[in-house]
This record gives sequence, C-alpha cells and structure tokens, in this order.
Amino acid sequence: MELSDRARAVLDEARRAGDADVAWKEGRVFSLAYYAGPEVEQVAERAHAMYTSANGLNADAFPSLKKFQAEVVATVTDWVRGDDQAAGYRTSGGTESILMAVKAARERGRRERGVSAPNAILPASAHAAFEKACYYFGVEARRVPVRADWRADVVAMDHACDENTVLLVGSAPQYPQGVIDPIPEIAAIAARRDVNCHVDACMGGVTLAFLERSGETVAPWNLSVPGVTSISVDLHKYGYTAKGASVIVHRNRQLRSYQTFVTDNWLGGLYGSSGVLGTKSGGPMAAAWAVMRFLGDEGYLALTRSAREACLRLADGVDAIDGLAVRARPDSTLVSFGAVDTDRPVDVYAVADGLAARGWYVDRQGPPPSLHCTVNASHAATVDDFLDDLRSVVADVAAGDRRGDAGAYGTVD
Repeated sequence: MELSDRARAVLDEARRAGDADVAWKEGRVFSLAYYAGPEVEQVAERAHAMYTSANGLNADAFPSLKKFQAEVVATVTDWVRGDDQAAGYRTSGGTESILMAVKAARERGRRERGVSAPNAILPASAHAAFEKACYYFGVEARRVPVRADWRADVVAMDHACDENTVLLVGSAPQYPQGVIDPIPEIAAIAARRDVNCHVDACMGGVTLAFLERSGETVAPWNLSVPGVTSISVDLHKYGYTAKGASVIVHRNRQLRSYQTFVTDNWLGGLYGSSGVLGTKSGGPMAAAWAVMRFLGDEGYLALTRSAREACLRLADGVDAIDGLAVRARPDSTLVSFGAVDTDRPVDVYAVADGLAARGWYVDRQGPPPSLHCTVNASHAATVDDFLDDLRSVVADVAAGDRRGDAGAYGTVD
C-alpha cells in the first residue's frame, strides 16, 4: 500500500536514529550482531514481517508458529546429536534458554529429591546469564575457578557439590576465552550424582556442529555425551537469523517437563507456558525457520568455514603483534587477547578506544583485562584491515602510555 506522508516521515526518523549505531553489516563489529549477507537478511526480514503480530502464546490459533517451532527444534536437535527421545523449545535468546535450564534443574531437584536450598556449580567462565538465572530462581550460584588453560576445573567442581546440588554447567565454548570445557568429565559428575548437566552452546552450537561436518576434530560437547541433560543453541548468532531466536533441547520429554509452567488457579482457564514469555511474537520464529530453510546444510557449512578461517587468521595476526597475545587458541570462532606481561604492558582498554576511533567495535572484558572478538562470516573480508589498524593503535598507545576504560558487556540504560 502507498504510505502517507506522516508514515514516511516516521520511518525516515527511525532510519536516522540508527546513524550512530555500530556498522555491523560492514564487518567492523566483533560483537552483538551477525551478518551473512543481504539476501539472508532479506529472507529474515520478510518472514519476520509476515508474522510479527502472530502470537506464539497459543499454537491452536496459530498452527503456523507450531510448525515453525517444531521444525526448527527438530533441526537443532539433529545438530546437537539428540535422538528420537530428545525434546525442546524455542526461546527468545540465550539468556532465556539458560534461565529455563536453571529452572528445570531446580524443579527436578525439588520434585525428585525434595531439595529446598538448591545450588548450581558454575565455572568462573560460565555466562553471566547463569548468575541471573540463579538469582531469579533462588538457586545458590557456586563459582569455581578455572584451570590455567581457562577450561573448567572438573576436580574443583566435584568438590563443590553436595546433597543440594541440582545442576552442573559446562560451555561449548565458554565466552570469555573461547575454549570448550571438558564436557564428558563434567557430565560424568552429574550422572554419578543423578543431577542435571547443562551445556551452554549458545555461542558454539551451530559452529561446532558444522565444523564437525566439515571434517574438523572437535572436543565432545553435545547430547552424544552421556550425562548431558540439556543444551542451548542460539540461532540469532551463528544461525544468522533475526534477533530473538534460541533453542533449548533436553535429553527427553520428562526432563523438558521441568521447564514448563501450567496453572488453572485463576478465572481465565488453563494457562500453559514453555518459558519466561507469555505472548511471543511470531516474527523471530518465522525468521529463524525461513533462514534455516534458505541456508540449509551447504549454506551453514560455507558460512562456518568462512568464519573459522577468519577467526584463525585473526588469532595468528594478534599473536604476531608485539605486546599482544591471544588468551587461548580458539576452539570455535571467539578470539580473546590481552597484553603481554611486561614491566609496562600496553593498556588494552586504551587500544579499544583507539580502535573505536577508527570505526571498529570490540568487547572489553576481564579479569584479566582483555579484548574479545566474536568472528563471523562477515569478517572474512575485513580481518586484514582490522589487524593493520590494531598494529597501528597498539604502537600509538604504547608510545603515549595511554589508559582506557573497562566499559561493560551489557548495560542497564
């Protein structure tokens, strides 16, 4: 339909509001956004628009959304090596998937063992969303230091468990340094204690699945590992779908049942919910389904190879810069790096400031003070330019002994 002048003016204003946003489509942003090209973006946007106002609260009214969820979950279940007993749900993102994993573990402990003061065993590297989930659901978060190689210390995790433990967590990979935790050993502790073991593969679920399919050797990480009870995979990251798309897959329907909430204790009839949200826009569901159908296995193989090659090129390039070193050789597509330990190490937060002045966006994290790059397929064309600027900025910061600010991974503004 033809838009009115007022409608066009509003849309123009909306477009102008984004002028100061990071240039994520240009491969200059190593965080927050993922880009697989204009055609994939169009598929996602158009499918999203078709179902924006459809409501996933009730699949009886919107069987289209039931179809999208079922087929998306089935595809992800195959990626993570779930069998025909596995069952899952789509969520609004990694945080909701993690919330549901913690809630399911708490409920299982409560119902099966009468645990009233539950705790979860978390490596220090486990995502902050676990801390949030434990806070929301009244679960004690027991953080355990990681090993020198940044991977979970399995012995320390085992010692931190007691009769009230309901959950052990491993990551594939963990976000801060990009390495895969020893999932079989963590899962074995959980199996011995008959408690839940969740693998946070929000960052790596798509990438690791297709690295394996392309012939790379990948450390064990998925539902093929005995003792793993659930796993989360974000689609709006390396699935390149629209924001608001993740999946949590449980080993079986009984374990999945602890995630759900059902009540009839009001005057409005039976109310059932699979996650935190009640009303759920059909837009992200449709977009995820459409992009996954459009790309297929061959598309994801190509995107994964491109992102992995760019990641390794970046890691090698960083290691070659005087004064910098990667924290760990990346197991997937995440690169974390910091200053070499000398009498006068370069301030990496000042380096981030210098990069920002040149139009690059990287995450700042710590401890220890580090810069973090989430490398996706769009960076294949820009890694060399980034490394050129990084070398120049590091030299400038070192010469001027400049200092920067640590910033924040997430904000509450």
